[in-house]
Amino acid sequence: MPGVMELLPMDQAAFQEMLDVIRRGFESYGFLPIATPTMELAELLLRKTGGETERQVYLAQSSGAADQGEEPELALRFDLTVPLARYVAEHRNELTFPFRRYQMQPVFRGERPQQGRFREFYQCDIDVVGQDSLSLRYDAEIPAVINTVFANLGIGEFTIGISNRRLLAGLMTGLGLESDDAMMRELDKLSRRGPDEVVASLRQRGASETSAQRLVELAGRGVVTGEAASALLAELETTSGAGLAQGIGEVREVLSLLAQLGVPSHRFGLDLGIARGLDYYTGTVYETTLVAHPELGSICSGGRYDDLAGHYTDRRLPGVGISIGLSRLFWQLRAAGILPAPKSPVTALVALLDDEGLEAALQIAADLRTSGINTESSLEPRKLAQQLKYADRSGIEVVVVAGPEERAKGEVLVRDLSRQSQEFVARSDVAEAVSRMRSV
Repeated sequence: MPGVMELLPMDQAAFQEMLDVIRRGFESYGFLPIATPTMELAELLLRKTGGETERQVYLAQSSGAADQGEEPELALRFDLTVPLARYVAEHRNELTFPFRRYQMQPVFRGERPQQGRFREFYQCDIDVVGQDSLSLRYDAEIPAVINTVFANLGIGEFTIGISNRRLLAGLMTGLGLESDDAMMRELDKLSRRGPDEVVASLRQRGASETSAQRLVELAGRGVVTGEAASALLAELETTSGAGLAQGIGEVREVLSLLAQLGVPSHRFGLDLGIARGLDYYTGTVYETTLVAHPELGSICSGGRYDDLAGHYTDRRLPGVGISIGLSRLFWQLRAAGILPAPKSPVTALVALLDDEGLEAALQIAADLRTSGINTESSLEPRKLAQQLKYADRSGIEVVVVAGPEERAKGEVLVRDLSRQSQEFVARSDVAEAVSRMRSV
């Protein structure tokens, strides 16, 4: 089906393993899971959209809606942030703040299908939401989670670029530019369109040649780490602009806290080219890229917003969070040959050579499962060569055989397909033998 990612079993197992690694990383920092409905009230979803996004929202209606009278119009969620805002507003009196949640569910957008972009795709989000206020320390914790997750995914070295919307707005003001969302969106296109086009766009919006060139030069330096980041912040202090000092102070604090959180210094830094074009970001913003594959673009992004649920409650609920578009990332990694070879979640196959051996084979499989080994049973007798071929094509590493001769001796044959080795063991030792082969 066009516009969706549909995987064969081994690739689906690899995708599921990425989900599990991300989930474990989120939970290691104390985030709790939530799940929201696939459908939300269309009025609530469209309230936070506009322009292109509004044209991508899928409206939902049952086939019998006309016979059921007036019903609220529903739509499929296009991200996990709007449902989170509604969720927090509705359950505010039942939640403990700061509220730390992770959510890993599909979202839906009516985008034009193309390589790596889908109309249905998984997002993996974490957010910390405060009530009335939220410490800047959480802005530093979020990229620490990013570091843990992507280190555990094992897809290569990465860099977390950090910027600040207050800093950028103050810098623009100090350079004589309008610091509105349109200008931020132009700056955010620098990595895709190049400096000349962005300078030209800024000029069309009223910027002088000198100011546009200076802004693009600063933004084009990429991720600046360590002492170089401190020097760049000191350089920025020579410019005066509304909110600039506050933004610089916030960036300094986040970078300092990240070091205290144990994130390696080469993995994070200041990047003034990150503006995040969405207008609800108000402070810290992040983007993560793979060092060896910058052409993949941002693989994880997010930031701070001062009022998550202003459309749903009069209580101020500031937050900070990030999102991983996992379906697109998985597709890109697979296409670039970065993903490790997919591994079946099934470790062992208990072969069946004759009907007389069915009871013994089923008992062996049950014992293996009791020992925590994922095991498939052959339920129809076939030639051993056919079952070995089946196991190999299915990614199963170990085949256990209890044929007539083995049963007569009270032993089983355990064959390691990945190493082309085998051994006979006592029937009581089969789980230990399979575990040993799996761990080698």
